[in-house]
Amino acid sequence: MSPAYLALEDGRVIEARTRVPGRTRGELVFTTAYTGYEESLTDPSYEEQVLTFSYPLIGNYGVREERFESDRVHPRAAVAHELTEEVVEWLADEGIPAVDHLDTRELVTSVREEGAMRCGVAAGESATAEAAREELDACLPMSNHDDIGARVSVAEAATYDPEGEVVAEVALVDCGAKGSIKRSLLERGARVHLLPYDVDVETVADLGADVVFISNGPGDPKTFEAAQHLVEELVGERPVAGICLGQQVVANALGGSTAKMEFGHRGVNQPVRDLDSGRVVMTTQNHGYTVVDPGELDVTQRNVNDDTAEGLASSELGVITRQYHPEANPGPHDSLDFFDDVLELARGEDPLS
Repeated sequence: MSPAYLALEDGRVIEARTRVPGRTRGELVFTTAYTGYEESLTDPSYEEQVLTFSYPLIGNYGVREERFESDRVHPRAAVAHELTEEVVEWLADEGIPAVDHLDTRELVTSVREEGAMRCGVAAGESATAEAAREELDACLPMSNHDDIGARVSVAEAATYDPEGEVVAEVALVDCGAKGSIKRSLLERGARVHLLPYDVDVETVADLGADVVFISNGPGDPKTFEAAQHLVEELVGERPVAGICLGQQVVANALGGSTAKMEFGHRGVNQPVRDLDSGRVVMTTQNHGYTVVDPGELDVTQRNVNDDTAEGLASSELGVITRQYHPEANPGPHDSLDFFDDVLELARGEDPLS
């Protein structure tokens, strides 16, 4: 097979094996998950990133569409120690460059020590180290992707009904929403109005939804200005919920602030402590930014490893958010009750009491 090259922001060029040819660039990140590669590769939060799998063999249980989080692969490239043929065929069909036969332990260690970094990829018969460096030179920082929301959001609103009785109406603002968030709400009897990332206040107000829910998504939360404005205008009038980027957007809207993390949290089995009960749950996470100042909100949960804010809330304002992914695909399932709390909030109850 043909050689491939990864040019890193720290000046190194790493040689690998081409599995799917192509040239691309993005922010180099890693996931520690040892299952759920289908979910990771279709997670919109990986838009504009080069995804490295720390687990050595990716693809050992095939490719199953029912596990997809969206209708396409979102990382700009996939990197692993070993990719199976079925995953390679899938990535080739999607036009996503893929490389393997490199020491992913070294890559992961580099990102942990130096932080997430820009990366250029060149793979295929004509690939050269210089071509990878050219891609690196053209790579923008994540905060410069002002249009990233448009690439991961629905273009038009759509409504989804549950199978049984409707218990609440949810306005889900799609900043790159994982499909399992919508499914988690539908399974609990919510009617879900899936809305574009830049939906205006009047449209949401006219829906008469019981709760405004800001989804996960890629990039810097400060670039999602329309969603932030939505929260600023409707908080106090309507309950507000958020996941991942959604928590960050809500915090920014309510006088808080966010910052880019050194290398982010991406993977499964991240321990989170609830500050009220003391209970520790294991969570799935995928974020490169965090809330450093909660503004008008209270921090209700913290990461056990680094003390970053994992949950925010305000009974007075009717707000509840999570930094991790309680929809829990591919797992663990410790935190699915968040969706019950959101629907309690939508029905006028206080899940925090």
